[in-house]
Amino acid sequence: MSAVLPVTPPASAGLWSLYARLVCVPAIWGGTFIAGRVVALHVPLATGSVLRYVVACIALLLAAWWLEGGLPRLTRRQMAVTFALGATGIFAYNLFFLGALSHLPASRTSLIIALNPAVTIALASVLLHERLNARRWAGVVLALAGVWIVISRGEVTAALGQAVGIGEALMFGGVCSWAAYTLIGRVALKGLTPLAATTYASLWGCLLLAGVAAFELPSLQLSMFTADVGLAALYLGVCGTALGFVWYSQGVQRIGAARTVVFNNLVPVFGAAFGFALLGEPLLPSMLVGGAVAVTGVMLASRP
Repeated sequence: MSAVLPVTPPASAGLWSLYARLVCVPAIWGGTFIAGRVVALHVPLATGSVLRYVVACIALLLAAWWLEGGLPRLTRRQMAVTFALGATGIFAYNLFFLGALSHLPASRTSLIIALNPAVTIALASVLLHERLNARRWAGVVLALAGVWIVISRGEVTAALGQAVGIGEALMFGGVCSWAAYTLIGRVALKGLTPLAATTYASLWGCLLLAGVAAFELPSLQLSMFTADVGLAALYLGVCGTALGFVWYSQGVQRIGAARTVVFNNLVPVFGAAFGFALLGEPLLPSMLVGGAVAVTGVMLASRP
């Protein structure tokens, strides 16, 4: 009888597993808009961000110790790059994110975050010389169109006429910060695992946020720190940061920044679904149509 050779899983199986995680990331981040809104309405911005990242850093350090035996020592170059990650994706993004949520409802904020793929892909094409064919550009446009249908409730032209205020400007700053974080991640992940890079970035970002939060100490009151704030910070730290950021970094490392960031288009779609399931909001036909269009666009843009 001839020997039975072990069957090696095809490379595509690993990619589909990665794509499954990348679909889970916007589902997790869709929930961060609800949790972030709770935190933003109760505590000052930097303090709320510190709460999130104290939890996140603890979770990440435990994960690094359990899965990778601890954190590697950084070279000078890696120290500079992880600091840049912390300054953009942790420090700047969270101040913009919570600042926007203190002025805007979560649904409108999630619409603005959908600009991430367009901004990131444009920068990746110019700065990193990533080749993007017409099919991937079409997928990005299609995904963004689907998101717009969901958020505008099918009235796409009416949404364009709404005024842009400080909340919208803050969230656009968050979009730019996250685009920078995504592209810097292409450099940071050379020689570092996604978990190590995310952990160091979170430690740097938490340190920077703590410096700003120190100025908010005189305005803090014990009554601000309710059970809802604690649960929201726990969700933001463990799920929205420790889990979501590592999976996102894995995507950037394996399939590139431009294809990974397209999955961000699904964040508002999941936000609408959570509103229906958890808050009893109506599930409009525009949500079903827009969700289907967005998913189709993401699949089109992310194909090898």
